[in-house]
Amino acid sequence: MPTPQELEARFWKTLKSDMTMMVGLSGEDDSHTRPLTAQIEHDGGPIWFFTSRDSELVQRLDKPKRTVATFTSKGHDLFAAVHGQIQVDNDRRVIDALWNSFIAAWYEGGKDDPKLALVRLDPDHAEIWLNASNLLAGIKLLFGADPKQDYKDNVAKVTF
Repeated sequence: MPTPQELEARFWKTLKSDMTMMVGLSGEDDSHTRPLTAQIEHDGGPIWFFTSRDSELVQRLDKPKRTVATFTSKGHDLFAAVHGQIQVDNDRRVIDALWNSFIAAWYEGGKDDPKLALVRLDPDHAEIWLNASNLLAGIKLLFGADPKQDYKDNVAKVTF
């Protein structure tokens, strides 16, 4: 059974490699989540997203707002719901540090493209799930084990 600290460490490691999060604003009925590529400098956040100034998300970020960003690893073995504050923060130091050829492909004007927006998510808490639906869980179920018992040990609420 992983500890909450182990699940948190696994989340950051997996996010570095899988990178896609579904990001939306909390409490806004007409807002929907959208996939964004997460960039991180270090575990614990912030989580950064390069996007366009004319995107609906950026248009709604006239001031910092609450957000929830969900994550599913490529192997579907780890899931997370990350809550925090989100805002536009075109920090040039961060743009320089995170810039790469994949990001550059989206912006004709490079780092100074007028459409470029850097969005900062400062996570404050999350719930992280390790997928317990595996072959071993299936075998245990066949022999009468309660799958809820295994599952409850694979969930962690963490504070950043």
